[in-house]
Amino acid sequence: MIETNSLFDLYSDTFKDFGAVAGISDKNYDALELIKRDNDSHLSNFAAKTFASRGRMIEEHDRDIRTPFQRDVGRIIFSQSFRRLKHKTQVFFNPTNDHICSRLEHVLYVYYISSTIGKALNLNTDLIQAIALGHDIGHSPFGHSGERVLNKCLQSREPDRFFEHEAHGIRVVDLLESRGEGPGLNLTFEVRDGILSHCGEIYDEKRLRPDREKNAEEVSYLIPKSRRGAPATLEGCVVRFADKVAYVGRDVEDALRTGIIEDINALAPGAAAVLGTNNSQVINTLVEDIIDNSIDKDEICMSDLAGDALQDFLNNNVSKIYKAPKVMVYEKTVEIMINGLFDAFYNVGDNLAEAAHTKKDAIRHFADFVSAHPEPDAPLAVKVTDYIAGMTDQFATDCFNELYRN
Repeated sequence: MIETNSLFDLYSDTFKDFGAVAGISDKNYDALELIKRDNDSHLSNFAAKTFASRGRMIEEHDRDIRTPFQRDVGRIIFSQSFRRLKHKTQVFFNPTNDHICSRLEHVLYVYYISSTIGKALNLNTDLIQAIALGHDIGHSPFGHSGERVLNKCLQSREPDRFFEHEAHGIRVVDLLESRGEGPGLNLTFEVRDGILSHCGEIYDEKRLRPDREKNAEEVSYLIPKSRRGAPATLEGCVVRFADKVAYVGRDVEDALRTGIIEDINALAPGAAAVLGTNNSQVINTLVEDIIDNSIDKDEICMSDLAGDALQDFLNNNVSKIYKAPKVMVYEKTVEIMINGLFDAFYNVGDNLAEAAHTKKDAIRHFADFVSAHPEPDAPLAVKVTDYIAGMTDQFATDCFNELYRN
């Protein structure tokens, strides 16, 4: 029997007869360009126009049937960082329960909710979808618990640096990911800005007007959340609101499923009376409210009634879910693991040659990562942070177990 290494080897005789795929003819390409420009003309006056994009950091001139924002969607969803979101925690870490929300599911919810709002407001849905799909691409393992601990670890060694998943998302798409043509995905300004400015943890935000004067230097992973303003586009504002809408009710569902709470009405009775008593009702109420209050405006708005109810819901989620005893035990576990991983990797960073030949897989893989890091002069603590931030929950757990329990 002849052994083969891949399906390509097995069917190579068939594949070689396919021939080259013909490209789009000049005539048809010009027609497609006219269609795309016509689509721009039918958008809201407040929408981001595809052909008015502020472009990419490295200019590209490729002919493509897709708009620049559609191309960004492809670059994001085919990246390794996006793929790993399916194994990263949203709030609750429970790898044995398939019905607990993962980070990837949350991203898809934001994609769907923001697209619904954007279509109703006649905004640029290509841009909305790219921002939504990329908005959490910089998230660490173990959700916001992992984010907080990783930030403390980094700042204990490099006080001038910080870890926030929004900023790290820019670091991922600008530096750590690659399309095989050097570091970074080279996304458009508008998508990068939407990723950096998507923060959904501002609970009292009822209206948001885009900062259209934002300059390119303000879209940087070196700018902390405290110095970031609104997104530069109305589409980015939509995603920022959709982020809250997507997680408020779903976190309650997961809390019910894991036994942290027993009744949504008991969690926030006033808010439930306004928004609904299950995730579907909450999403529908908020989406309709945002659309109703944002039509023909250069801002995304909620009514005071819905905005106050959402804030009440979110505050109750913090006090009764995110700070519940069961979750606090989980947070302590995450703290031990992230600290342990950080210390182990940091301690071998000065002797990578030895680390590359150790019997510990976790250390060898880290040494390989540092050796190939696209920013050789970055502080060691930053490289350790980059490595841990890219891990899935299970991979981080496996690395910790190998380093400390075997």
